[in-house]
Amino acid sequence: MAISPAPLACIVLAHEDPQHVRRLVEALDPFPVFLHCDARTPESVFLAMTADLPDRVRLLPRIRTGWAKWENVAAEVEGYRTALATTDVSHVAVLTGSDYPLAHPDEIRALLAAHPEESFIAANPLPYSDWGRDGGVARIRYRHWAWRKQMLRLPVPRRVPRDVVFAGGSQLKVLARRHAAAVVATVDERPDLVRFWRRTWVADETFVPSVLSTPALAPGFADEHVPHGLWWIGWDGTARKSPPWLTTADAGALLERRTMPDVDVPHVFARKFSTDRSSDLLDVVDAAFGLREGVAPSGSARLGVSPSGVASGAPGVVAP
Repeated sequence: MAISPAPLACIVLAHEDPQHVRRLVEALDPFPVFLHCDARTPESVFLAMTADLPDRVRLLPRIRTGWAKWENVAAEVEGYRTALATTDVSHVAVLTGSDYPLAHPDEIRALLAAHPEESFIAANPLPYSDWGRDGGVARIRYRHWAWRKQMLRLPVPRRVPRDVVFAGGSQLKVLARRHAAAVVATVDERPDLVRFWRRTWVADETFVPSVLSTPALAPGFADEHVPHGLWWIGWDGTARKSPPWLTTADAGALLERRTMPDVDVPHVFARKFSTDRSSDLLDVVDAAFGLREGVAPSGSARLGVSPSGVASGAPGVVAP
């Protein structure tokens, strides 16, 4: 087993915007990165995303992933499998290619050191009130297909596994090593569950939370996790299938929430960023948290950080 200089390995699931993906990889230094690029991504984009990456980045086998599909879980699990086999990290994070850190690596190290065998994931038992009238039970009870960002449901109830505690949560998570290993073992040893989840709606929001919530599959998990996500997401209250893109207009809310003194567990990642919409905001984040030091800002610097750490355009927000 290779020895990693960092406590965290990062799985990055990407399909577009190679410039942002490369910026994300830079911001995650020195953490090892396991990069998955959707097999549907054009070859020119894939090459732009992956050419001349640093040695701490390893490319995962490309899978044809897509919105609400099981293959997203398959790519995630391949990341766990490879990270566990090639590093000795204590934790593994799952990010998308539109995420970004909101903390210096030293702060992330300290957070993980304080929770050496705990995962950071909100695994909510189903029914879960935030998931509509039935609490997400229909996701499990019926067979589903995703087609052009539309849900196709076979309206005939199916038999569900009786030995699983069903739960839901975000695809974005940080798992302790033993919990990541439990997920890989379940995929390898329970093909019946893999078959079942292939037709479960948005499997990447229920498979891992359900595996970890099932004592027979992940013993001890109930007492070995922090039920708190580590991502800040700019949901704006409107009905939408994906989070809104973040821009400089979000700088105040993002940095204010990140620097509040009474937060027990900070958000150390955020989404959703893109090169076209978010470069100026990302320059502010880099300056505020000491990321990508020595790399010139890529935005037009209309919004900056003063020497005192105050983001211009975000009055009253002071960087840590």
